[in-house]
Amino acid sequence: MDIRVSLFPSLIRALLLCVILLPSLAVGQGSTDRTALDTRIAAALDSLREKSPDSVELLEKAEAVLVFPGVVKLGFGIGGEYGEGALLKGDETLGYYSISGASFGLQVGAQSTAQIVLFMSRSALRKFRRSKGWEAGVDGRIAVVKAGAGGGLDTTTTQAPIIGFVVTNAGLMYNLTLEGSKITPLD
Repeated sequence: MDIRVSLFPSLIRALLLCVILLPSLAVGQGSTDRTALDTRIAAALDSLREKSPDSVELLEKAEAVLVFPGVVKLGFGIGGEYGEGALLKGDETLGYYSISGASFGLQVGAQSTAQIVLFMSRSALRKFRRSKGWEAGVDGRIAVVKAGAGGGLDTTTTQAPIIGFVVTNAGLMYNLTLEGSKITPLD
């Protein structure tokens, strides 16, 4: 029996499971419960400030901040991610968005992260807001911040027009990318 043939139905089932489960695993993230989502967004920003004190200055300088407090990633050969969040300018919510993506390759497991995107330039923010669906890496490159050896942020990355943070309970995540993630308005 050809192994490729016998694995194909398993991969299809895994993909269907990801598509069905991802939105439901994003617990507390229904577009109908914006108050709960706003509370989780505030907590994600507080967590970023706590885990990366150097991020405070960047947050203050940003034109706007896109926060996805609980992006669930699930994978078994074929993977996917889903989360909901909001674009903030100061204390004002400019709109609500979803983030989703798919991936293929050696991957097994699930995790939840907070993903925070800072638009540092007006032109980058304007391009994002004018899009009906914005794909990281295609419509704009997100420079993902990594903590340096002394815990400080990589100063080269912090000069980019769009900066991203991926945060877990343990702190900033290393070697992750937001490339390929599709961000779509919910409103």
